[in-house]
Amino acid sequence: MSKSLQVPTIAVLAAAGKTPEILFWVGCAGSFDARAQKVTVAFCKIMNECKIDFAILGNEESCTGDPARRAGNEFLFQMKALQNIQTLNMYEVKKIVTACPHCFNTLKNEYPALGGHYEVVHHTQFLQQLIEEGRLKLKEGGDFKGKRITYHDSCYMGRANGVYEAPRSVLAALDMDLVELKRSRTNGLCCGAGGAQMFKEDEPGNKRINLERAEEILASGATAVVANCPFCITMLQDGMKAKDRQDDVMVYDLSEMVLKNMIF
Repeated sequence: MSKSLQVPTIAVLAAAGKTPEILFWVGCAGSFDARAQKVTVAFCKIMNECKIDFAILGNEESCTGDPARRAGNEFLFQMKALQNIQTLNMYEVKKIVTACPHCFNTLKNEYPALGGHYEVVHHTQFLQQLIEEGRLKLKEGGDFKGKRITYHDSCYMGRANGVYEAPRSVLAALDMDLVELKRSRTNGLCCGAGGAQMFKEDEPGNKRINLERAEEILASGATAVVANCPFCITMLQDGMKAKDRQDDVMVYDLSEMVLKNMIF
């Protein structure tokens, strides 16, 4: 693996008269949350090793506005969205890859109405594409071979955008024993963070949603759960801690598993 992580900003490339093939949209969680930062680093390492021509916005990237819109502040959403669209269009961005389903959904489905038209890909779809093209090669009998592992469908990847097969295809390439949860695919259960719930107080009820999901994961007998959303990862980890099982069932992002099993 490369010793140094090469992550250029699009501004530096533009100053040199270059345009990257892909803009990696890091997102607020991927930039500032300690757990999500590990996913950002893992995915950047994969792209470096696969010789992907990419760049990030760096300090010019702002929140997509998704939490504001979900919480009902349409004015703030449009203000953030228009600011980002102006920046993206200035750099003539055509293709965006992001590791956050919330950013993915907003950039793909909500920005076009405000003048932001881009090809938007989630990192699970991108990883699947790299494997299919032979640009990303995985070890035979890697770290996860034969291990009982389950997958959590995030709402914005699954029910909102119908992306179910890409992550499962990558998991199949890792040669694990994938066990489906009782509620999965179109019948998947939210982790409890969506719709800006991550940022507000609990509503009346007798159980947190992430505890309900944690119980399902534990009942599956899986030794690890894979998620592809920074919010889901946080909620699932908190659920495992509440059950005092955080050392028994690991919570991974797909990119972290791929990085562990890449052939360099």
